Amino acid sequence: MSRFTETMYSNALSSNKGMVTGEPGAPVRHSWAQVHERARRVAGGLAAAGIGPGDSVAVLAGAPVEIAPTAQGIWMRGASATMVHQPTPRTDLVRWAEETTAVIDMISAKAVVVSDPFMAAAPVLSGLGMTVLTIESLLGNDPIEPLETFDHDVALMQLTSGSTGSPKAVQITHANIVANAEAMVIGCDFDLETDVIVSWLPCFHDMGMTGYLTVPMYIGAELVKVTPMDFLRDTLLWAKLIDKYKGTMTAAPNFAYNLFAKRLSRQATPGEFDLSSLRWALSGAEQVDPLDVEDLCVAGAPFGLKPEAIIPAYGMAETTVAVSFSECGGGMVVDEVDADLLSVLHRAVPATRGNTRRLVSLGKPLQGLEVRIVDEDGSVLSARGVGVIEVRGEPVTRGYTTVAGFIPAQDERGWYDTGDLGYLTETGEVVVCGRLKDVIIMAGRNIYPTDIERAAGRVDGVRPGCAVAVRLDAGLSRETFAVAVECKDFADPAQVRRVERQVAHEVFAEVDVRPRNVVVLEPGMIPKTPSGKLRRAHALSLVD
Repeated sequence: MSRFTETMYSNALSSNKGMVTGEPGAPVRHSWAQVHERARRVAGGLAAAGIGPGDSVAVLAGAPVEIAPTAQGIWMRGASATMVHQPTPRTDLVRWAEETTAVIDMISAKAVVVSDPFMAAAPVLSGLGMTVLTIESLLGNDPIEPLETFDHDVALMQLTSGSTGSPKAVQITHANIVANAEAMVIGCDFDLETDVIVSWLPCFHDMGMTGYLTVPMYIGAELVKVTPMDFLRDTLLWAKLIDKYKGTMTAAPNFAYNLFAKRLSRQATPGEFDLSSLRWALSGAEQVDPLDVEDLCVAGAPFGLKPEAIIPAYGMAETTVAVSFSECGGGMVVDEVDADLLSVLHRAVPATRGNTRRLVSLGKPLQGLEVRIVDEDGSVLSARGVGVIEVRGEPVTRGYTTVAGFIPAQDERGWYDTGDLGYLTETGEVVVCGRLKDVIIMAGRNIYPTDIERAAGRVDGVRPGCAVAVRLDAGLSRETFAVAVECKDFADPAQVRRVERQVAHEVFAEVDVRPRNVVVLEPGMIPKTPSGKLRRAHALSLVD
């Protein structure tokens, strides 16, 4: 038996912890033993459907209470699980169906497991010739014992954030999960007896599925899990759950903390929620903006939120989940550097005067992981040299499942090229500057889209997290860029002109270059991944 499954099953039988689901309407707590017993029934149904070792199963379900036993039941059969991207109210359903079909074909799924609120997709998938199983029917089977599993077995095939058009799934083995889980437990000083995890992260994203469902289930931790739709309906539900369950740990992308801070400031009464129990609030999955963290600390102070609880981090599906965490209890550490030297010489030189850029330290690599920075020739750079971030270690995936077959992720020495630009400090802490493919090069300068987007987001009327910088004329001697922003006053010509002028002004003040064009869009137009990240390449058609 693999160490992953053996430990998970053992903890299920011995742990007094469990998972709370159903908030805010009908909360129910399920012990991990109960989840395990339901998983054995799911496994029975999967066995009856012919699912066995090495098979792939796609899952389209929304409720964590169903996803947990379904995933564990799939692992009991020696198969792998793929969480399919879930449609949202702003999703183009025709395009979603095409992409979902492409994903299911790519992973050669032997079955698709479906449950509410996506039951309407079942006949569509059946009509395409796929074997469709409902979670309700699977749970109606007699429980069976798990099959033998091995450390090298694939447990999850995690769709990458850009899995549209040409899908790609990261292969995560049982051994990958164990290595990263144990490193994270050490990195966050996890206490199985006292820590309570609160999460609304989507289970089709690596942080939500692996970090905040699979790992808690594996180690037998106390988990309060709701859905992203619950969070979007009421951002303050996050605070209510931390208060109600005395949550000590949570995680989210930068944009979600930004929304949370605004909602606390504008709609909550000081003292209405007690957030003082929170000791570890990870900010990851996208670049961490120091101003947003500072705003969160100010907004959270009347509710007992401790600044030292905010933990900037770095990670990706290719490393299972996490690469580095900031030091526990240390709060955010900002590395302020000379912006001109950063963009021209590609060196992060500390500075406190003149044109500076504030970047957030993401901590040292977790146990079992190495990080290095290389230049365009592959030479390893010393501290504060800016180049491509590469990662090596036990949690790093072997590679991807694609339409063209398996593609390795590691080079011959085990290094994985993240595609991120960044540097290491003198003490070995990771700092990310941006994505290599998104960097705009003008007159030999590197201009980072996040700087442009942050500047545009300062303009009154621009929706939080809804500004995107689009690279134009990529590869030519004189690249340039455009900016698209969402604004509720998109139909008011006077307001549109004001926003266009102010965005151009703020961007110029930030990066010393004017955008070729500024486009004001109605809400919901800027393309994002299912987890909320900007799709810069997909936004090109919006600024033409």
